[in-house]
Order: sequence, then C-alpha cells, then structure tokens
Amino acid sequence: MNLSEAFQWGDATVRWGRFGVGPPLILCHGTPWSSFVWRHAVASLSDIRTVYVWDMVGYGLSDMPDGDVSLGTQAELLTALVQQWQLNSPDVVAHDFGGAVSLRAHLLHGMAVRSFVLVDVVAVRPWGSPFFRLVKQHPDVFARLPPKLHQALVREYIGGASGPGLSKDVLDKLVHPWTGDGQAAFYRQIAQADERYTDAIEPRYNEISVPTLVVWGTADEWIPIERGRQLAAAIPSSEFVAIEGAGHLVQEDRPQELSNTLRSWLVAQDVTD
Repeated sequence: MNLSEAFQWGDATVRWGRFGVGPPLILCHGTPWSSFVWRHAVASLSDIRTVYVWDMVGYGLSDMPDGDVSLGTQAELLTALVQQWQLNSPDVVAHDFGGAVSLRAHLLHGMAVRSFVLVDVVAVRPWGSPFFRLVKQHPDVFARLPPKLHQALVREYIGGASGPGLSKDVLDKLVHPWTGDGQAAFYRQIAQADERYTDAIEPRYNEISVPTLVVWGTADEWIPIERGRQLAAAIPSSEFVAIEGAGHLVQEDRPQELSNTLRSWLVAQDVTD
C-alpha cells in the first residue's frame, strides 16, 4: 500500500495515504504494526469511504526519531492530522495502540468522531504481553542484541499475535521495519509504553456518546477477550462482536470477516445518520 503523502510532525515526517470515495474513514494501526495491516480493509471499503491510513511516528514508513513516540504524542499527532485533512467527524477504526491513541484524541483533545470501531484495542489495564512487559523493564539490554538474534526474536513475537499463524510473506513484511536502523526504534516504542496513558481516559469511557462497536478475536493471547467485554460494558450503548478463531491480529487472521463486519457497521451508520 503506497503512502504517497507526508505530514511534518516536529522534526519527523509522517507518511499517510488516502484511498477511495465517500465519507471519511480513518484506520489507526497499533504496535508493532503499520498501516500495512489495513490493506484488506482499504480494498474492501474504498468504494463506500474515503479511507485515510497513516503510520504513527516511529512506525512503518514514517520517520523513527530518537524521541517521544508515546501514546500521548501519537494522540496529539492524530488530532493534528485530522485538522490537516480538514475532516469533520470521521468514522474511526482502531486496532491495538490505535485504540488508546484515537480515544485519547477524542476524549482529551476534542477530536470529533462519527463512530468508533475498536478492534482488540489497548484501552483497559492491564495490557501488554509478557514479552512486552519484559522488554519494557530492560529496553537498553534488548536494544544491544546482535541483529540476527533481534530479528529472530521479533519474528517470534509478531508471529505470536496470530491465532492460525502468519504466512512467511506477511511475517517478513511486518518484521522488516524493525530491522537495521529500526532495531532501536522497536525497543524505544515499548520502553515508552505506559498504562498512565490509558489510566487518564479509562474513567471517561462512559462519556463516549457516538455509536461504538467493539470487535475482538476469541483467540487473542495478547489482550484477552474479557478486556474487550469490559471495554464494551464501560461505553454506553456500545455493541460487541467476537470473531471466532482470530488472534490479536484480526486483520490477518480473519480479513474477510473483519472487512464484512466493518462494512455492515459503516453502512448502518449511513442509514441512521
């Protein structure tokens, strides 16, 4: 997927792309992913939506600066992007860290949203896999790993996000940004992950008044489905959908089922708007 556009965020260049026609839809990725994981959704939804995808600063095709890449700054970046795009109340679909980023943008920075779809998101504590928490305690040690050992570790880690398993081609694509100069960036973003960024908004989920759909893979071993049900219970009038057999990386495990779910939801919003 070609992210042909650029947005300057401080000293970093953030890559983004726009596809399709119709009302605006923003897709927010998580960690350690990029907008690549939304390629199936873009293909499925671009006939009914103008789809905006972006790589968070420190991820994917965006610059990987030696600086702040926390959830706090990503939420500020998303808010600035929406202003740059001149969007008025887009639909937002978010996965993993993208959930905390978009919820912070909405609740703390006033980003207007027409509807949310929250897919296996980071939103309710505790979050983070055992490996994630281990790296967070010792980021400098992991950052000094020999490159081949680092790459093998990242492949194993990313592969564990899938329920049925990832193809070699997809796994290669997901690992590639974190190799070479990306090694330090991989551990930097984990080191800066902190539950205080969700603690600041978790008590305010009952303030979300826009239609919200919470989607979760039943085989998610990174963030158990119970967290998803807890999140749905905290958001008034939200709906919950479980995708059978999908792990944390629902976009890769059940791409067609997820795309169908998103399409049905978005069409319903058009009808009720």
